[in-house]
Amino acid sequence: MTTPQHPPVAASPLALGRLFSGATGRRVTGVSLVVLAAYVGTIVTANWASTHWSALLVGVVAVPAGTLWAGATFTLRDMLHECLGPRGVLAAIAAGAGLSWLLASPQIAMASVLAFTVSELVGSIVYGRLRAWSVLGAVIGSNMVGLGIDSVLFVPLAFGSFAFVPGQILGKTVATVLTVAVLVAATAVRRAVRA
Repeated sequence: MTTPQHPPVAASPLALGRLFSGATGRRVTGVSLVVLAAYVGTIVTANWASTHWSALLVGVVAVPAGTLWAGATFTLRDMLHECLGPRGVLAAIAAGAGLSWLLASPQIAMASVLAFTVSELVGSIVYGRLRAWSVLGAVIGSNMVGLGIDSVLFVPLAFGSFAFVPGQILGKTVATVLTVAVLVAATAVRRAVRA
């Protein structure tokens, strides 16, 4: 009896594109691969910063170091929704949860996987429901829901108290404002170029 041969896993962006294309039923483009890489990169950076850096003090509010990076994942998730569809987002969330587990301290990893998975799934559902009304409204709505859920779940599990929740919410709100501003500016530029 022979053992079945499995095709080699290719690491090229083109192979990754084919993999996600099959998983999502959508054509994967260079833009979607860039958004996917940015999404995964922000997850890695957020967990690394939360594990290795001290909290930042903004006035009297303590903001965990990975908060701004974690906040950027919400808008990137919504962009992935546009590029890869809901099934592609689920695959990216699974990849992000796996990376969280591998790259952070055990306590941060456990908190991150739970909070990240729940907030990203709920945020993705909110985005899908609001998208028909307004893409920008869907991004803002899903970010607000996601950052609230993520903060309330992550902080007590990662740090043992609710003390950092206000800082988490502040930092993720700032990240939402910044990423939405970038989206609005990019849309305006694209419309100006087309005109």
